Amino acid sequence: MNLLQLKDLTITFGGLTAVDHVNFNVEKNQIFGLIGPNGSGKTTIFNLITGIYKPTKGEVYLEDEQVSGLRPDQVASKGITRTFQNIRLFKELTVLENVLIGSHCMIKTGFVDDLFGTPKKRKEEKLALERARELLAFFHLDTVENEMAGSLPYGKQRELEIVRALAAQPKLLLLDEPAAGMNPQESQNLMQLIFKIRDTGLTVLIVEHDMKVVMGICDRLAVLNYGKKIAEGTPAEIQRNEEVIEAYLGRKEENNA
Repeated sequence: MNLLQLKDLTITFGGLTAVDHVNFNVEKNQIFGLIGPNGSGKTTIFNLITGIYKPTKGEVYLEDEQVSGLRPDQVASKGITRTFQNIRLFKELTVLENVLIGSHCMIKTGFVDDLFGTPKKRKEEKLALERARELLAFFHLDTVENEMAGSLPYGKQRELEIVRALAAQPKLLLLDEPAAGMNPQESQNLMQLIFKIRDTGLTVLIVEHDMKVVMGICDRLAVLNYGKKIAEGTPAEIQRNEEVIEAYLGRKEENNA
């Protein structure tokens, strides 16, 4: 069953079409990869899905409900959260506080509850704290919950950013180049973390340049080039696709000598 659907998704900036009539579906409990050369439109698609950009044409559906055109906070409340290429942790706050911030969109109390500290407010805060600690324990970050986020090793900061995104209890998690800057061991740990996330019942959409990571974890892949989708299939199918090989490596000039 499809969780995410992109239908003719298009966005134009001035005279430049950054994403050009892109279509693909992501099934529930799938790890789906979005790859392509630099500037091919991958992060722009993430921004369209999460409401940072509004499409010029086309729609995004989550479980058959249109989410394109909604604000980012509304998209998050529907069940889509993300990480970014550049780590965006609150580095002067603790690990636990960062995860609690991630759960903010799940808080349903209003101004009056906040002002007077009502029982409803206290209950929601308690549940958020319990959820945050459960997540940290599940991903083996509970031993550092009181450390400043900025003091963690780079790989652990990346993991914490993923955990913070999970605090909003999403249906779909978008990971934008999560392996960027990681050493081989950190990348291997990341792969296991993503499998662990999928095994909890979540669906993952990942943009990544590290082909070892992408080919090692994804069930299916879509390939972009100059804003257009040029291929879709399993990792094995993508690796054999001539158009994909050309997009990454360029067409070899025939030797007429």
